[in-house]
Amino acid sequence: MRPLGLDATDLFVEDGALVDEAPAGAQVLDADGLVALPGLVDLHTHLREPGREDAETVETGTLAAALGGFTAVHAMANTEPVADVAGVVEQVWRLGLEAGYCDVHPVGAVTVGLAGEQLAELGAMADSAARVRVFSDDGRCVHDPLLMRRALEYVKAFDGVVAQHAQDPRLTEGAQMNEGAQSARLGLAGWPAVAEEAVIARDCLLAAHVGSRVHFCHVSTAGSVEIVRWAKRKGWNVTAEVTPHHLLLTDDLVASYDPVFKVNPPLRSSEDVEALRDALADGTIDAVATDHAPHALEDKETEWAAAAFGMTGLETALSVVAAAMVETGRLDWSGVADRMSVRPARIGRLTAQGQPLLPGAPANLVLLDPAARVVVDPSTSASRSRNTPYAGRELPARVVATFLRGRPTVLDGKPA
Repeated sequence: MRPLGLDATDLFVEDGALVDEAPAGAQVLDADGLVALPGLVDLHTHLREPGREDAETVETGTLAAALGGFTAVHAMANTEPVADVAGVVEQVWRLGLEAGYCDVHPVGAVTVGLAGEQLAELGAMADSAARVRVFSDDGRCVHDPLLMRRALEYVKAFDGVVAQHAQDPRLTEGAQMNEGAQSARLGLAGWPAVAEEAVIARDCLLAAHVGSRVHFCHVSTAGSVEIVRWAKRKGWNVTAEVTPHHLLLTDDLVASYDPVFKVNPPLRSSEDVEALRDALADGTIDAVATDHAPHALEDKETEWAAAAFGMTGLETALSVVAAAMVETGRLDWSGVADRMSVRPARIGRLTAQGQPLLPGAPANLVLLDPAARVVVDPSTSASRSRNTPYAGRELPARVVATFLRGRPTVLDGKPA
């Protein structure tokens, strides 16, 4: 195999860690021609459990994650009930342990019930067995600047981070797709870029003012990139993620009126896509995060205006990044490992994930075939939902095997 796509070598695993030499009686896996990366880490996954098990469960979602090469995911708080207390985050964490496909790190809500009115029990969630370090009202923006300031101040005590869903609610009332020429032609209410950019600019200033960490979910516009770049140049503790779909798909697809392309934030212009790719390549955007958003059939297969926002993405993320970034020459496999494993683990404060493939490190890794081409078939997905925007599309690279602390969760592209 070729770690990070470099020179071929062997990797040896014993007792869940990488070691210098082959243990006695070791099982041999032929990985000739495969690329080895540290196990992928997703900062932004919706597992839906508790409450919406018709769309996804922790078990089905984490199996999808493992099939996509992930060894850790952060489970978003917009469950039913909301993960805004220690009991709920511990429930999600324990369900992840029981499923065993990858590590599940619950994201705690910033505000009670995601209502944006009062802070949730941030300290109690941080001190729980789940050890929450990422807090987000994703799906809704923490729009009140005073509440956002208080949250940023609070999480400093335990080195937490607030992950903001940047969307000014007043500027996006009734919005259905990216605001521009395409929305005008299609007669759909426009979603202006400034609704995202204004919140990002405000929260960069707030984080700098209180000396705290802020992370921006699913950045989608060229203007957002420039604001994040400006904040980083000033030395502020700001990080950002981009989704695979915002790296590959554009708002031209909305002309089909197929709700599979309805997502929050919306698919943007080709100019935005190019800016996002460049920003991921130069490190302005730190990480790729899937925003895996499974939905029951009846919530997506309906008219555009009534359909839910969101796409699945765990099983296709690595292939989409390969198409958008590797095949275009913007990132090599080492860069992919940095953006999909090393930096996400650092942002989430996961010390056992995103480690170099060196002796002594936990054996969390993924083996992929860079020469493979795969046609996406939603019917074969491990997820309970089928709302992938890539159905029928051929994508590069295939996950062959995933290992969680040395234990195979996926072999030959199938659950181990």
